[in-house]
Amino acid sequence: MEMERKKTRQIHIGPVAIGGGAPVSVQSMTNTKTADISATVAQIRALTEAGCDIVRLAVPDMDAAKALGEIIRAVDVPLVADIHFDYRLALEAIHQGVAALRLNPGNIGGEERVRAVVREAKAAGIPIRIGVNGGSLDKKLLEKYGHVTAKALVESAMEHVRILEAQDFYDMKISLKAHDVPLTLAAYRLMSETVEYPLHLGITEAGTPTTGMIKSAVGIGALLAEGIGDTIRVSLTGDPIVEVRVANEILKSLGMREYGPTMISCPTCGRTSIDLPAIAAEVEKRLEAIREPITVAVMGCVVNGPGEAREADVGIAGGKGEGLVFRKGEILRKVPEAELVGELFKEIDALLAERRGA
Repeated sequence: MEMERKKTRQIHIGPVAIGGGAPVSVQSMTNTKTADISATVAQIRALTEAGCDIVRLAVPDMDAAKALGEIIRAVDVPLVADIHFDYRLALEAIHQGVAALRLNPGNIGGEERVRAVVREAKAAGIPIRIGVNGGSLDKKLLEKYGHVTAKALVESAMEHVRILEAQDFYDMKISLKAHDVPLTLAAYRLMSETVEYPLHLGITEAGTPTTGMIKSAVGIGALLAEGIGDTIRVSLTGDPIVEVRVANEILKSLGMREYGPTMISCPTCGRTSIDLPAIAAEVEKRLEAIREPITVAVMGCVVNGPGEAREADVGIAGGKGEGLVFRKGEILRKVPEAELVGELFKEIDALLAERRGA
C-alpha cells in the first residue's frame, strides 16, 4: 500500500508523468560519450531492461547534441539532455527531439538566451529540470550563508525558478543535491514547503556502490517515507545499471513499486546446520534472471523457518544435512541439503508458470 505523498504539480517527460500523484519514477544517466551513438544506445537499452523510466545524457558539445535524434529513434525510453552554460546546445537538443532539459537558466548567458530556450521548450511541450548542487553553489550565496546550507540551496534553486516563471514557464521540476545526507534532507523538506513543483530526489556524489547505496537509501528513503519526492536517481560511481537496481529496491522496500523478486533470509545462529550464506548467495544470484515479483525465503532453521516466512510465496528451511521446501508456510517436502536450491527453483518455476496461465 503506497503511503500518502505531498501533492505537487504534474509534468510529463515523454509518456512518464511526474508529480500530481503519479508513481515515483526511476532515472539514471549514461556514462558513455553521447556522440558515440552505438555505445550510448546499448547502455540506454540495458538501463531500460533493468527498470529505468527516464535516462539523462550529457550534452557537452554540438557533436553530442546532434547525435541525440538518432539515439532517440533507437530507444523506447524518454531522454533528458543535460546542458550547462551553452544555450545553443539546448536549442539543438530540443530540435533533435529530447523529452526534457536539465538546465539552470541562470547559467546560460542572459535573458535573451533564456527567452530563446523557453520559447522552444514551450513549443515542443517539454519541461526543464532545475538542478542545484551543493558542490557548485554560487559564491554570493556562500558568502551570505558562510557555507552550504539548506536555505542556501533553496535560495539558489528559487533564483532559477523565478527566471523561468518570469517567462511564464511553469513546466519544471527541481533537484537539490548534496553528498551530505542531513543537509540534503533539510533542503528538500524546506523546498517542499516552498513550492508545489515536483521534486527529483538524490544524494549526489554518493560514492561507490558499497557506501553510496547506503547513503542513497537513507536519504531518498527518508524523504519518500515523509511523502516528499516524485522521481529519483541513485548516483553511484561505476555502472549505472546498479543505480537503477538500487533505486527500484528503495521503492520496493517502501511498497511503492513491484520490482522483481524479494528474498527473505534469516541471520545465522547456533541452530543453523546448513551452509546458509552459500545457499542464500546462490539463490540471490539465480533470482537475478527473474523479472516478475515473487517473494522467496531462505531460512536456516526448520523449527520456525516456515512460520517466520509464511508470507513468502516459496521458500526453503534448513535442517541437519537436509531441509524443507514450502509454499506460503505450508511444507511440501523434505530434501537433502545438496538438492535444496534446485528444488526451490522447481517450485519457483511452477509458481510463475501458474501465474502466466501456462
